[in-house]
Amino acid sequence: MTDKATSIDLLSARGPAMRAFHMAWLAFFVCFFAWFACAPLMPLIKQEFKLTADQVANINIAAVAITILVRVLVGPLCDRFGPRKVYVGLLLLGTLPLVGAALSQSYLPFLLCRLAIGAVGASFVITQYHTSVMFASKVVGAANATSAGFGNAGAGAAQLLVPVMLAAIVGWGATSAVAWRLTLLVPAVAMPVIAFFYWRLTQDCPQGNFSELRAQGVTIESGKKGGWHSLALAARNYRVWMLFVTYGACFGVEVFIHNIAALYYVEHFHATLAFAGVAAGCFGLLAIFARPLGGIVSDWLSARRGLSARIALLFFLIAAEGAGLLVFAHANDAVGAFAAMLGFGLMTHMACGATYAIVPFVDRKALGGVAGIVGAGGNTGAVAAGFLFKGMGDLHQALVMLAVIVMLSAICALAVRLSTEAVASDAALPAAN
Repeated sequence: MTDKATSIDLLSARGPAMRAFHMAWLAFFVCFFAWFACAPLMPLIKQEFKLTADQVANINIAAVAITILVRVLVGPLCDRFGPRKVYVGLLLLGTLPLVGAALSQSYLPFLLCRLAIGAVGASFVITQYHTSVMFASKVVGAANATSAGFGNAGAGAAQLLVPVMLAAIVGWGATSAVAWRLTLLVPAVAMPVIAFFYWRLTQDCPQGNFSELRAQGVTIESGKKGGWHSLALAARNYRVWMLFVTYGACFGVEVFIHNIAALYYVEHFHATLAFAGVAAGCFGLLAIFARPLGGIVSDWLSARRGLSARIALLFFLIAAEGAGLLVFAHANDAVGAFAAMLGFGLMTHMACGATYAIVPFVDRKALGGVAGIVGAGGNTGAVAAGFLFKGMGDLHQALVMLAVIVMLSAICALAVRLSTEAVASDAALPAAN
């Protein structure tokens, strides 16, 4: 794929690259808002359905479990059908479980809908795929991290805005049991609207849409032998699995914190729902600048010290994240916990950006497979953290153990060695303008 953009103009929507960039992060934002909209509502849902701690843990696990499978699948689907079609399909299908959750009257239907809602978390992989094929090597780290950072802020926006919307609906006379259901319908309405504009305004790559290019006899390098071949090729690459682990250590922790933060502040520190929502929301909104910062720093170091500098940065960020999480786990009050959360949250989001600044260089012929498997690692980490919490039965102890695991996983970053072909190809490309 030639004619990739060599610069990022955030204030522009001209050209296929910037249109794809803006629509990708906006679709990602709406999907993540939908994915995490249930989290700040859990205190009310727990009370209405009379949920046990074990059932709450099951809901948190369900929220991220299905995303593992869907993330693995959408990468090769992007190779086969193009990111435009795959994104529109995900947005339209994602509205159904949101409506189902809003109509649920008991634990089991809500659990199943929460499981299905998790599929929209695969939007991340499509976003990263679309920006990877649109932007040149020297800026692809920044493009991936910035689009992911802006989109990932949807999780923080949900933590902040969902309680506000809930309060507004209650203020209009609705009961809390009706209000949380109406709140869930807001992203359900937004998703098909975004799907319409994504279809109208974007194309798969700088030259056009995959289906049209193939009809003209043009070979699409990524996944040229088929989407599943791309997945198989990626699965045989040990570097992919090392990044699978590191992404589980950063994005997995991020998702886990999103799911337990509001409940943790309310039950552990007896904080108000408003404070809990603000604290959890600030953690999520860090992604707006912290994820892009991870990608930008990775690009900057790579330009000066080569691709190996991207690896060293990722190791440092994940190790620092684990240390910060340990401090958070030992906080004695809500304010101290909030300060620690901002500190390790910064490292967490930057590590996410730094991971996907490496992904485009692992195997250019299997971009969809690599992006999908690494993305699935994030949700695998979140599920593992959920089971750790469920197994230990104490959130404080689970956070301490999780911090130790994160610090150990940083070693996997050092095990990544990019091929000489990737290094030579990167060095031969012109600098970003």
